[in-house]
Amino acid sequence: MEMNPIVEEALQPMPVTLFFFFIAPLLFLFLLSRLRPDPPGTGQASKAIRRSVPPADGVPPHGGGVSSPDVARQVLQVQDHLFSNRPATIAIRYLTYDRADMAFAHYGPFWRQIRKVCVIKLFSRKRAESWESVRDEVDSMIRTVASSTGSTVNLGELVFALTRNITYRAAFGSSSHEGQDDFIMILQEFSKLFGAFNIADFIPWLGWADPQGLHERLAKARSSLDGFIDSIIDDHMHKHKTRCHKDSDEDQEPTTDMVDDLLAFYSEEAKVTESDDLQSAIKLTRDNIKAIIMDVMFGGTETVASAIEWAMAELMKNPEDLKKVQQELSDVVGLHRRVEESDFEKLTYLKCALKETLRLHPPIPLLLHETADHVEVAGYSIPARSRVMINAWAIGRDPNSWSDPETFKPSRFMKENVPDFKGSHFEFIPFGSGRRSCPGMQLGLYSLEMAVAHLLHCFTWELPDGMKPSELDMDDVFGLTAPRAIRLMAVPTPRLLGLVY
Repeated sequence: MEMNPIVEEALQPMPVTLFFFFIAPLLFLFLLSRLRPDPPGTGQASKAIRRSVPPADGVPPHGGGVSSPDVARQVLQVQDHLFSNRPATIAIRYLTYDRADMAFAHYGPFWRQIRKVCVIKLFSRKRAESWESVRDEVDSMIRTVASSTGSTVNLGELVFALTRNITYRAAFGSSSHEGQDDFIMILQEFSKLFGAFNIADFIPWLGWADPQGLHERLAKARSSLDGFIDSIIDDHMHKHKTRCHKDSDEDQEPTTDMVDDLLAFYSEEAKVTESDDLQSAIKLTRDNIKAIIMDVMFGGTETVASAIEWAMAELMKNPEDLKKVQQELSDVVGLHRRVEESDFEKLTYLKCALKETLRLHPPIPLLLHETADHVEVAGYSIPARSRVMINAWAIGRDPNSWSDPETFKPSRFMKENVPDFKGSHFEFIPFGSGRRSCPGMQLGLYSLEMAVAHLLHCFTWELPDGMKPSELDMDDVFGLTAPRAIRLMAVPTPRLLGLVY
């Protein structure tokens, strides 16, 4: 793309001129946006999405936002192959070992094969260990709540600990949670760095100056991850060698975790082919394995925890819907036992309530894409490498697709021909759609259903200190996800009969 002569001329003077005419105003506006008070009752995510994404249905040149289901279909289905790349900041490229993971790798042979590995090996229903970790950790959470009945429980912290334990155990095979606190600190620093404003992303030649001190933080964060996961990989490799040299008459295969499954593809050098035989089609380096594990931990912890907390908050905010869900649980399951997996197909209203939660609070409100080539959509000509945001949050609240879109109404999903979230109805895309749809959707949904069903079936819940449902704060926080701004607090009372807990 040829630079505008006016812009080219403006860049010629000394850096001090550039600072006063461009950088200073940019920083001033950025700081002003941080300091400006929020209107009462308006969530940060809601405002940020409205500010970041133009309300028009089309995609403006050089990137922008899509808030129309029809245009989303063009981007995610009709021309999906041209929108399947991911944009990445300097921090993201560095912390993912230069896109060695699945989430930020550009579309191509490597991405196709690594997605197969994730779908077939890591998130498959055949991988019983992942689903077992959900059931075990939900049981542990219910015991924790049962020991606190009559007292105020921080549900937000409770469900974050739940999803953290599930993901940590599935990834590393440790039910003792040893070293988990250290790893969570690494994750939190990564999350901050992913979202940090870096002026070098906009003015690359200023990167050497590093006015924000990000270089040192990035190096320290990745070094911490290297030390933590390298030791786990070494431990897994040692155990594998020990098993191979051990004579055993047992036919039963040892229990494996995600690190074991990824090490089955390990090689000193990366290799990718288009072979149908997955084992020979791709070889992963240590950097690939570390980056993919980070994808799993990020994708499986905060997103699912946020969905669980929002579901509980929406139902407490709407007590009539809460009564319907709990009455359904009583009718289908009874008050003499816990919820089992076979019950879910009969829990229609519960599933409707969870769908309505995902409509109003998609796990990832903005789906980021980048064009691989020049493309035309909705009459707009979009250059290669343009960044396009699919506004799943706004699409789920589109008044042209949903009646009374801002209201929590699970009953809307009881009607025929209502959009579903499996990716083919573009009015409702909480997990994305097309090539870049969430590969862990089934495991995430299973965790969501198991957690909410058990919390609602095992206990009745009241807001603390006499708070009325209408007083419950429903603001959110803008980021990669959009969790509640204030953790949900509630008081549980046992609901089941006998020693079920």
